[in-house]
Amino acid sequence: MIKVGGAEDSLINRQLTKRFGELPQQTSALIAGLPLPVLAQLGEAWLDFNSVADLQAWLQERTS
Repeated sequence: MIKVGGAEDSLINRQLTKRFGELPQQTSALIAGLPLPVLAQLGEAWLDFNSVADLQAWLQERTS
């Protein structure tokens, strides 16, 4: 997989932090390691999350 880091994962991390508060370091690290197409999916999916647990479940499905 091609990974393009930087602004994309930083923006999503800031959005998630604003919505849910400080994210666990492991969760932030998983987001930082996502390839660009998955980050794009997360950029839409997080709007449906009600908790950090929803985010973590979504990440688990895509990183396992």
